[in-house]
Amino acid sequence: MTRRRPASADDLLTELGRLTAQALERAELQQARVELAQALQRELLPGALPELPGLRTAARYAPARNGLDIGGDWYDGFRLPDGALGFSIGDVQGHDVEAAAFMGQVRVGLRAVAGISADPGEVLARANELLLSMDCTLFATCSFLRFDPVSWELSDSRAGHVPAVWATTDGRSGVTQDEGGLPIGILPGEEYPVTRRRLPVPGAFVLVTDGVVEGPSFPIEAGLEEVTRVVQEGVGSGSADGGAPDPGELATEIIKVADLTGHTDDAAVLVLCHDERDREP
Repeated sequence: MTRRRPASADDLLTELGRLTAQALERAELQQARVELAQALQRELLPGALPELPGLRTAARYAPARNGLDIGGDWYDGFRLPDGALGFSIGDVQGHDVEAAAFMGQVRVGLRAVAGISADPGEVLARANELLLSMDCTLFATCSFLRFDPVSWELSDSRAGHVPAVWATTDGRSGVTQDEGGLPIGILPGEEYPVTRRRLPVPGAFVLVTDGVVEGPSFPIEAGLEEVTRVVQEGVGSGSADGGAPDPGELATEIIKVADLTGHTDDAAVLVLCHDERDREP
């Protein structure tokens, strides 16, 4: 029977050096992936959001506290061929570079479909089929909204996403309870109901991702309740003439709720402040 030679101090130091080098290499590779995901996220989010007389918009994004969780959330806003505005917000399943790249594909897909369909439910349904045709293993929750400046109507549809929060200057507020469909990219043939709202009273309509309202410290119900309180206070202390609040200031206050939840995921906020009195005649 052959006995193994006891490891010498030099052997142990050599093995330690080898393991340390491997760990550093893996850490550097992971850091490079994180930095790439962060760069993709910055480039893919829009630099500005569209507005119209009577409708002002703002958005905020907070990266994940853990750098490995970057990449899934987005917001978007764009003008449609018929003069309406389209808005989307969502959260891709997964993180890292793959999620950031997939998020960009979803955004582009929604824009493309919205250019040929005026119905938010149809936009989500077509985007769902588009993602399924790409044979990707990821999926996304999202909400798509369409604002019509002629009818002053906001129509929206939801694909497994967090409900919206709203408040008006007459003291009303709440969380929308609209029916929705499954996240896009899961099941072919899924249908997405549409809710249509007239906006006669000044106020704010707010969409968030789950990183804002859910975390180790908060269940999602508590997070939505806190966002509702913030939106209600912001609308209540709006402009001196009783109009809608400043959307940038309101979005900044809402994104702070993510800190209360102890979130580890990234987080996004999209705010639409409306005041029909300022619309074009």
